[in-house]
This record gives sequence, C-alpha cells and structure tokens, in this order.
Amino acid sequence: MRTFVLLLALLVFASGCARMSKMFKDENANEGVPVEELYRKAHAAMTHGNWSSAETTFKRLVAQYPYGPYTEQALVETAYAQHKAGKHEEAISSIDRFLRTYPTHRLASYMYYLRGLVNSSRDTVFLQKVWKLDASRRDLSTPTQAHNDFSIVVDRYPNSRYAADAKLRMAELRDLFARHELETALYYLRRTAYVAAADRATYLLETYPQSRYQNDAVALLAAAYEGLGNETLAADARRVLQQNEPDHPYLVGDWPDYPSNLRKLNPFAGGKSALDNDE
Repeated sequence: MRTFVLLLALLVFASGCARMSKMFKDENANEGVPVEELYRKAHAAMTHGNWSSAETTFKRLVAQYPYGPYTEQALVETAYAQHKAGKHEEAISSIDRFLRTYPTHRLASYMYYLRGLVNSSRDTVFLQKVWKLDASRRDLSTPTQAHNDFSIVVDRYPNSRYAADAKLRMAELRDLFARHELETALYYLRRTAYVAAADRATYLLETYPQSRYQNDAVALLAAAYEGLGNETLAADARRVLQQNEPDHPYLVGDWPDYPSNLRKLNPFAGGKSALDNDE
C-alpha cells in the first residue's frame, strides 16, 4: 500500500513538473518576440477558441510592450478572452483597468458593453443551466450592474455600434426585474398579505412599464383587491385586463397556477413558478 501511495505521489509530482515545464517553455517562447508577431499569435489563438493561450500571450505582449496601439488592443482582447473562458472576475478587473487607464479611448463604449455582457453571465451557474432555476429568484446585484453598464453605452455613446444591442439587453433585464417583483407579489398573495401584494404589483407597473409582465401585474392587483374586499378597485383592474389581454387565464379563474406542495418537496423538480404557464 505504501508503495502504491509513493508511486501515486511521484506521478502527481511528475505531472505538476510537466505542466510547470510547459508553462516556462511557453513563456520563453514568447520572450523577445516582436510585438506584431506576438499579437498575431494571440489573435490566431482567439480565432481558434483557445482562450487560455490567447490570454497568456496577450498578457505577455502587455508586459513586454507596455505602451502603444498593440498594447491597448491586447488589453481589450485579454478581457474578451477571459469573458469567453468564463473568468468573470478577471474579465471585470481587466475592463476596469482599461477604463481607468484610457477613459476616453475609442473602444471605451465597447468595454462598457463587454462589462455588461460579463455581468449578465456571472450568475449563469451549472445548476441554472441543468435544472433551469429561475434567475429572477436569485441575487439581482450583478444583473443590476449589467443594466447600469448597458445604460452607460446607450446614454454616453448613442451612436456606437453597440448601443442598439445594449438597449435590447436592457429591456430583457427589465423583464427580469419585473418578474422578480411579480414573484414577490405572488408570494404575498398566496399568504393573503393582500396589501403587500398590491403594493408590489403597483411598484412593478410604475417602475417597469410595458414589461412582459404588465398584464400579470394587473391580474394580481385584481386578485389582491378582491381579497381585500374592495370590489370597485378589483372590477377596475379586471376591466383593464380585459381590454389589454382578454385571454389572460385570470379572467377564467386559472391564474395564478401555484406549484403543488408535493412538487415543492421534490428537490429535483426544479423551480416551477406560478408564472411558468406564461412562458
């Protein structure tokens, strides 16, 4: 047994040494290489989706040639390679460094846009992809920062090539925020906290007008007012809903469709919401 453990330790040590040797070999291979050649090498790695190699080479370029147009472009592409490799924190750090160093650079609009993309994907974890957990039920701090980043692109650089897509992404994020408010209101409604439910639905309508959940918020207002015994306000909400979405399931008594208690006890059932039928 001791012999097996010793052999295993030697194997791990040899593997580590091989990796270190390769790293130093790669570093030495880039030593003294002209800036144009370094950039071409890194860009070729990017073209083939070898994000790690591209990042390493771009960083070497910046270390050897700290000034000049190749350096500025290398900083930009380092952040992009980190983003594609899923290194979110490193990408944000690289972007912030660039914006501090070159606040008026011609690519500043792109860097704000890229920061928005990174912040949009920072919470896209494995469990969300596999079990489709509802993003609106998770911490919204990074989506909020992403919205701020895209807003900077739209407000400061309205004529940039990234402004139109940034505006679309802001609308998607606003729908996410609106769903978060609606989920909270539904939670209150199910627990007969009708005043709190009506307040959250009203906040949604005022803060995120024209969101995809606008009619659901009106339906929730009708249900909350009905629970409070205020038939006048409930009838007004139903009338508005009838005008805007006559096929809404609330009008035939099929909304909200809360998940069953049995489903909630199943840890593998996913995060079904009362809104899932609206998807």
